[in-house]
Amino acid sequence: MKLVFASNNKNKIKEIQLLMPQHIELLSLEDIGCTVDIPETADTIEGNAILKANYVTSHFGYDCFADDTGLEVVALDGEPGVFSARYAGEQKNDENNMNLLLENLKEKTNRNAQFKTVIALNLKGEQQQLFEGIIKGKIIHEKRGKKGFGYDPIFVANNYSSTFAELSVAEKSKISHRGLAVTKLIAFLQK
Repeated sequence: MKLVFASNNKNKIKEIQLLMPQHIELLSLEDIGCTVDIPETADTIEGNAILKANYVTSHFGYDCFADDTGLEVVALDGEPGVFSARYAGEQKNDENNMNLLLENLKEKTNRNAQFKTVIALNLKGEQQQLFEGIIKGKIIHEKRGKKGFGYDPIFVANNYSSTFAELSVAEKSKISHRGLAVTKLIAFLQK
C-alpha cells in the first residue's frame, strides 16, 4: 500500500517511518512532486490537518494523511497552539519560537503544557478519518538535548526526566503525541 504523508519535514517523516508496518510505503510531498507550501490557514490544529490532506487528495489523487501539531501551554491560555510553528514569526524558526515561549513564561509558575497532534486521513471512497494524540508535560527553564526539533529541547513529558530532545527518535516516537496519533492511524489501516 502506498500512502502519502503530506509533509516535507524530514524529522516528522523519520519519526513516522519508524512506526509504519513494512507493507505501507510512505511517500513524502517531494516524492509525489508537490513543491507547494500548502497553506495552513485554519484556526484549529484539526482544521490545518484537514486542509493539507484535502489539498493532496484534490491536486494529486493519492491516498494520504496529514498532521498538524501544536504546543498548548496552560499559563498562556493554550498558546502557541495552532501558531506553534510560527510563534515568533513567519520564518518558522525553532530557536526564536523557543526563546519567545521561555520569555513569555518567565514570570509564570505553572509550566504545564501538552503537545497535541491531529492526523487527517483521506482514502479513496472512504469518509475522512481523524486521529488525535496528546502528551502532557511541562516546559522547563532551559534548553536540553540536541535531538528532535521544534520545542523538543524545552518539553519534558509527565513521568520522564529527559526532554524530547534528549530521547532517541525511536524512544520519542513511542511516547510522543505524534506517535500516539500514528498508532491510532495504523490500527485503523490494519482493520
